[in-house]
Amino acid sequence: MQHHETPVMSDSHNHAASGWRRSIEPARRRMPGVLICITIALATTFIADHYGGPTLLYALLFGMSLHFLSEQGPCLAGIEFAARTILRLGVALLGVRITLEQVAALGIGPVLTVVAGVVLTIVAGTVMARLMGLPRDLGLLTGGSVAICGASAAMALSAVMPRNEEAERNTILTVVGVTTLSTAAMVLYPLLVGALGLSNTDAGIFLGGTIHDVAQVVGAGYMISDDTGDVSTFVKLLRVAMLVPAVMVFMLLFRRSRKAGEGGKVPMFPGFLVAFVVLVLINSLGVIPIVMSEAMTDLSRWCLVTAIAALGIKTSFQKLAVVGWKPVILMVAETLFLLGVVLVCLYTGIADW
Repeated sequence: MQHHETPVMSDSHNHAASGWRRSIEPARRRMPGVLICITIALATTFIADHYGGPTLLYALLFGMSLHFLSEQGPCLAGIEFAARTILRLGVALLGVRITLEQVAALGIGPVLTVVAGVVLTIVAGTVMARLMGLPRDLGLLTGGSVAICGASAAMALSAVMPRNEEAERNTILTVVGVTTLSTAAMVLYPLLVGALGLSNTDAGIFLGGTIHDVAQVVGAGYMISDDTGDVSTFVKLLRVAMLVPAVMVFMLLFRRSRKAGEGGKVPMFPGFLVAFVVLVLINSLGVIPIVMSEAMTDLSRWCLVTAIAALGIKTSFQKLAVVGWKPVILMVAETLFLLGVVLVCLYTGIADW
């Protein structure tokens, strides 16, 4: 005896199948790009383990050789996902390496260094922009991006600035410039640390206080040593925390020139920063088993190598050449200014208070 499926049952099956397809669609779109980044991570880890050298630097350089994948095509969504979400997961998991005791041992010095660096660089950026005949807004945006946390700061700050075509162009220009400079800093600053003969802790304060983006700070810090990586991550996340007061100040500055209902919402503390702090607090209580702590540290390392590979793929020095020389010189000048402020804090002993 034959059973005929009723139309209602058939419809419900089709609906369930299409719902399931819809739910896995984002994962399917991201898969090619994420797999490329994981492959680079595996290859560079193998090379570093067998022949020596910094895994994160290899991942960056391998990624840069595959830049064409980020222009368009099936890998784009996965590369973006690795550079943002996987990176944030990796940074959050670094919290299991750090305790409040270690943070207290650093003292108030790094906090003072970060505040001085952020405030003075934004002011200097505005002054330098005016001297170069560039708009004040560009000076504020580039200064804030260099001083706080690179491309993500550029996006957050531009959200509360007046919206027009020039502002959008400035944002894109800042994101491209600051990401490229951050990548260059990740390669060059560890060499500078060696030349200056900084201790592991001072090297961490230096790298965390000067390099633009979180990923590149982590990359440069762990290139030198685990201690330097831990300190540089903590100092960098202090800078990320400065984003909230900076956005509030920008909102006050642009209150009159912003039309009602225009501009983005004030970003709260980024989720990965909150997760990092929570993990530091839990780790300080000593309740995380060693096996679990080691597993989370390993996962964090793989996430970061994968994310650095994605950032390498996204990096284009050619794009920087297109934006014009004046804004590039402005961002380089702001980068060198921040470098100077942090070095002054280190050599006067303020950073070690």
